[in-house]
Amino acid sequence: MTVTSQPDQQSPSSPDLARLLRPVVRESSVSEVAKRLLDHLSAGDIKPGTRLPAERQLAEALGVARSSVRGALSALDVLGIIEIRPGSGSYVREGTSEFLPRAINWGLMLGQRRTQDLVEVRTHMEGVSARLAAERATEEDVARLEEHLRRMRDAGTDVAAFIDADIAFHLETASIARNSVLSDILHSIRALLQVWMERVSDLEGTVSGTLCEHDAVLAAIRAHDPDAANEAMAEHMRMASARLRESIGAPDGGADGTDGTAANGAADNAAVRNA
Repeated sequence: MTVTSQPDQQSPSSPDLARLLRPVVRESSVSEVAKRLLDHLSAGDIKPGTRLPAERQLAEALGVARSSVRGALSALDVLGIIEIRPGSGSYVREGTSEFLPRAINWGLMLGQRRTQDLVEVRTHMEGVSARLAAERATEEDVARLEEHLRRMRDAGTDVAAFIDADIAFHLETASIARNSVLSDILHSIRALLQVWMERVSDLEGTVSGTLCEHDAVLAAIRAHDPDAANEAMAEHMRMASARLRESIGAPDGGADGTDGTAANGAADNAAVRNA
């Protein structure tokens, strides 16, 4: 897809982006260019509606061929992060908050270090949350967790309803922990929880496995057993991470803090096919 950028008086332009970008040191690929662009998009350097620099400018700033830039822009367009308007240019679709789930999704596919770190942090924070919840839960707190679990069971084939109830269970657990900092952290990475569940929802055994794991967490919190709650949540995170790795085709350990580079080739090939 060849895009010719022309001035658009109704949208802000972003000439500074070309100056922000640094040349890609090693031989570029579509995924490397896409990651570089994503860094600036997710950092808030560019406002919604902004027209990106022309392909030629981006290629010069990154020190890569225009074909690599074209492929990266096409991939970001498919992901819904930018909009390519033939004869006008490429425009940022959304603000940072709406963009975050897609950035996380792309980062998971590419084994991006920052996203892997986010997954790792979530794993440890959930364990602390469950432990504190077991120490501090009231009968009313347990009843609310039971309601979220009931909603998960009753969701049936409604994937969106299952995901919503799953996320609510985890955020409720953080609320029961009665630690405002911990709760704020877990709420701030809600987008990760959403992307995580969306990616694994169609894997065989996800629903049954997730329900059993949540049952164990709930039972430990109901019993006011902090050690058991921590262990149950750790097991849930271990199994959930394994499902996430399977969903993105990463090697064992890839999505939750280690290499994860096996996903790179598949992501590259997908981006090239969409170019």
